Amino acid sequence: MSSIIYLIPTLLDENAAQTIPAYVMQAVKDSSVIFAENERTARRFFKKMDRDIVIDNYEWYSIHKAEAEVLQSFREKIKQHKNICIISEAGCPGIADPGQVLIAAAQQMDAIVKPLVGPSSILLALMASGMNGQQFEFLGYLPIDNNERVKSIQAMEINSQKKNSTQIFIETPYRNNQLVETLLKVCKPNTQLCIAAELTGNNEFIKTKTIAAWKKDKTDFHKKPVIFLLYCGS
Repeated sequence: MSSIIYLIPTLLDENAAQTIPAYVMQAVKDSSVIFAENERTARRFFKKMDRDIVIDNYEWYSIHKAEAEVLQSFREKIKQHKNICIISEAGCPGIADPGQVLIAAAQQMDAIVKPLVGPSSILLALMASGMNGQQFEFLGYLPIDNNERVKSIQAMEINSQKKNSTQIFIETPYRNNQLVETLLKVCKPNTQLCIAAELTGNNEFIKTKTIAAWKKDKTDFHKKPVIFLLYCGS
């Protein structure tokens, strides 16, 4: 019997338990091994979702960057036909979060991989942005070096206009305001910018405006989880 690899979505906001479907915890209970980006966060999440779960009954492994030792342990558990959960810190494993290396190994070993429904900040932001959802690119983090960052932003504008595509990117929360300032300086006045902060939380904020409009209505995004989307229509 093949191992089942469950890809477990987790909370974007700790007070948004309603965003996790009930069948996610059923999958956890059907497993005996957990590979987690952050074991402490994962344990707290499981207890929030089900007070009666016996967390210490599971075998726990930290993903980190899926070093050779972790990858070997993962493969061994598949050979033992054990059902495994992969869980990242927030959102969905493998989507701008760790887990991809393990999932690739599972595919190579012909295990059954089951992605489960849950909140993805990238998709939620795109859904609410009003931007092109037919063609889009996720670019991850922009360069830290200011000159390289400016070049990346200019390239995003060109790509968006050329391909009629939405450009999606993120930043470390304590650098959000600096990134916004750079975007307002570099981008063209009619370029659209969506800023989606604290998704699924009580203070959720999602606004799409032109760069010119953002310059008149600045908001503080310091230390908040944010997704940025940029669009230049063709």
